Amino acid sequence: MRRLMLLRHAKTEHDAPSGRDQDRRLDERGRREAAEIGSWIGRHPPLPDSVLVSPAVRAHQTWEIAWQAMKDLGPEPQVELLPELYGAGPAQLLQTIRSASAADPQRLMLVGHNPGMHEMALALAGSSGGAGRKALADNLPTSASPYSTSPLTIGRTWHSVAGSWCSSSARSS
Repeated sequence: MRRLMLLRHAKTEHDAPSGRDQDRRLDERGRREAAEIGSWIGRHPPLPDSVLVSPAVRAHQTWEIAWQAMKDLGPEPQVELLPELYGAGPAQLLQTIRSASAADPQRLMLVGHNPGMHEMALALAGSSGGAGRKALADNLPTSASPYSTSPLTIGRTWHSVAGSWCSSSARSS
């Protein structure tokens, strides 16, 4: 069985010196959050074997700091920066997850941004019952992984992610 983990980037500075949103960096709180979530993930295996990261500085920093907190607890995953994750909505995130079938990871993590990560988490939680959706009702906070207590277990292939939701979401985008 495959496992999907979503991770929103940690807390950032309000504005990047360059003025570009993609260049925003983690602030001190964000650095602490990233280390904390990395430590938590490290204590709750299995660790991801493939990590797809938005190229935004804050997402990349979140992964790097989280990885430092867990690196002694498991093998280093394959990490790839994917431009399509920056600003991705649920349909693009779904397409990215399904594309992971080429590398065939057993445990896939996406590191990205709201609102797409929050919307994707809500959609996936919708297929797993009310408690998951209720926990996500308002927001997916910075440096949060919605499946912290119970990673989303996927079927035999990445193409099986979210079943019927996938079909209707892909048509509406």
